[in-house]
Amino acid sequence: MLLSELADKELIEMQNGVRYGFLADTECLFEPTTGKIIGFELMPQTKLMFQKRKAGAAFIPWEEIALIGEDRILFNKTTTTFRSYEQ
Repeated sequence: MLLSELADKELIEMQNGVRYGFLADTECLFEPTTGKIIGFELMPQTKLMFQKRKAGAAFIPWEEIALIGEDRILFNKTTTTFRSYEQ
């Protein structure tokens, strides 16, 4: 499956049913040496269009994705940081 095919899928946390928007609204993080997907970062909505804030961003590790369905991606939990994945 292509990443572009995943873009229109809605992200839903399985534990409490919270909707996190669509995969197209996230930043996809890759392992630079292998090209494997590390996870997806969801930036908080800001009123200033070009402002990016790292504080409060949710991160969905690839390991937490439980199911990729026809319209939705179900995952177990988010974390507030991805620093442990950076090298």
